Amino acid sequence: MSDSASLTPPRVGAEPRRASGPTLDRGMHPGGIIAFLLVLVAGLVYAVVSLIADMNAVGQSPLAIGAFVLLGLALLIALAFEFVNGFHDTANAVATVIYTHSMPPLVAVIWSGAFNFLGVMLSSGAVAYAIVTLLPVELILQVGSGAGYAMIFALLIAAIIWNLGTWAFGLPNSSSHALIGSVIGVGLANQLMAPEGSATSGVDWAQALGVFKALLFSPLIGFVAAALLLLALKFTVRRKDLYEAPKGDTPPPLWIRSLLILTCTLVSFFHGGNDGQKGMGLIMLILIGAAPTAYALNRTMADDTTPAFIQTSQNASTVFASHAGTTAQPDAAAARKEVSDALKTKDLNQPAVYGALAALSTDIAANVKNYGAIKQVPAAQTSNLRNDMYLATDAIRLLPKNGASFSEAEAGTLKAYAGLLNDGTRYIPTWVKVCVALALGLGTMVGWKRIVVTVGEKIGKTHLTYAQGASAELVAAGTIGLAEVYGLPVSTTHILSSGVAGTMAANGSGLQMSTVRNMALAWVLTLPAAITLAGVLFFILRHVF
Repeated sequence: MSDSASLTPPRVGAEPRRASGPTLDRGMHPGGIIAFLLVLVAGLVYAVVSLIADMNAVGQSPLAIGAFVLLGLALLIALAFEFVNGFHDTANAVATVIYTHSMPPLVAVIWSGAFNFLGVMLSSGAVAYAIVTLLPVELILQVGSGAGYAMIFALLIAAIIWNLGTWAFGLPNSSSHALIGSVIGVGLANQLMAPEGSATSGVDWAQALGVFKALLFSPLIGFVAAALLLLALKFTVRRKDLYEAPKGDTPPPLWIRSLLILTCTLVSFFHGGNDGQKGMGLIMLILIGAAPTAYALNRTMADDTTPAFIQTSQNASTVFASHAGTTAQPDAAAARKEVSDALKTKDLNQPAVYGALAALSTDIAANVKNYGAIKQVPAAQTSNLRNDMYLATDAIRLLPKNGASFSEAEAGTLKAYAGLLNDGTRYIPTWVKVCVALALGLGTMVGWKRIVVTVGEKIGKTHLTYAQGASAELVAAGTIGLAEVYGLPVSTTHILSSGVAGTMAANGSGLQMSTVRNMALAWVLTLPAAITLAGVLFFILRHVF
C-alpha cells in the first residue's frame, strides 16, 4: 500500500489477513478534489470576512499590516493543527468500518469528517479553556505582545511537528498529548528565561496533574472496558456472525453493518466535540491579543444579565473582604499587581491577596454598572477589565488548593461569581467554530491511510471481528463524551487503539508486540519530545519577536 508505513518486516501469519483487507489505494475523483479545495477556500474567506465584521462592529481600529499578517499566520497555524489532528486522530474512528467492509474507505472518511464537523459545532467550549489554564499567567495577560505570539507559534508548531512525525511512521499518537506537552514546554521555557529572582510563573502543575490523570487513565479505561464489553457481548448476544471476521470483500449483515456505522458516527462526533475545542481555546487567545476590543469580552451577553453580574460581584467582594481581616483594600492598579504576583508564586491564601481581590471585584462591578453592560465597555477599558476578570477567576479556582477555607454559603457565592466571570470572558464566536470544524473535517479526508492500516492490521494478530470493532468504538465514544461533560481533554487515539488491543486480548487473538511496543514508545516519548520542541522554539521565537 503506497500510503502506508511499516515499522516492522511483514509477519508470516499476516498475509491471509491482508488478503481480506480493504483496498485503500483508490484516489479521490477530480471532482472531489475540486470540491475539497472550494470548501477550503470558502472557509478561509469566511474567516477573514467574519473577523473584519467583528472588528468593525465594535469600532476596533484597523490593524497595522504587520499585526494583521501576524494574526493571519497565527490563525493559519492554529487551523493547520486542527487539520493535522483530523487526519491523524480521526483515522481511528474509520478503521473499524473500513476493515469490516461496513463502508467503502472514501465514504467512511467523508462520513466521519461530516460528523467531526457537527461535533465541533455542537461542542460546549468547556475543554477549550482547560488547555488555556495550563499556560503561564503573564503570557495569557500579555497574549498580544511578542512573548504572546512566541508562545502561540511555539506550542502549535511543536505539536504539528510531532504529529506529522508519528503519522509518517503510521503510529496512532495523541494530538492532545502533543499539545499539552507543548504548553508545558512553553511554560518551562518562560520560567527559565525570566530574570533571576523574579517570581514569574511557569506551569500550573496542579492543573496539569488533572489533565495528566485524564490522559493516563483514559487508555487504561479503553483497554479494560472494551475487553469487558466484548466478553459481555459474547455472554448475552448469541449470534455467531457477530464474532466472525469479514470474509473477502463481503460486507457484514445489515444489522451488524448498522451497528458499526453507528459506533463510527459516535466516535467521530465526540472526537470533534473534544479535540476541536483544543484549537478553539488557542484561537481565542490569538484573537484576544490581536483584537481585544472585539474579542476580550463576551459582547454577546444579554443586557438583562447585568444586574445579577453586579450584585454577584459585590457579594464576592464582601466574601473576600471578610477574609482580609484589617488589611486595607488597595486601589485597582495595586490590587491587579498583588493578585497577579500571587498567581505567579501560587501564594494566594494571604490577607493582602483577599483585600486585593475584594478591591478588584468592587472595581469590576463598578465598571460594568457605569457602562450599563459588558458589551458597552469602551475599547480603552476592554483589556484592563478582561484581565481583572481573568485574575479574579483564576484566583477563585486556585484558592482552595492553596489552603483557603470557605463556608458553604461563601463557596456558593464564589462559584456563582466565577461562572459569571467566565461567561463574560470565555466565549467562542460561531465563525471560529465553523473554521475549526472545517479544518478538522477536511483533515479527516487527507492522509488517513497510514493510521488506518496500523489500527486495522498491525495491533492484533488476527483480523478485527465485528464485535471487536463495535466494542472498541462504543467505549471510545462513551469515554470521550463523558470527558467533554467534565471539561477534560482526552486522547481519542489512545482510547480507541487501547480498546482494539483490549478486544484482541479478551478474544485470545494475540497482539503484535512490535506494533504495541512502538505505539507505547511513541506515547511515552510524546510529552518529553513536545516539551523539548516547544521550549526550544519558544526560546528562539522570543528573540525573533
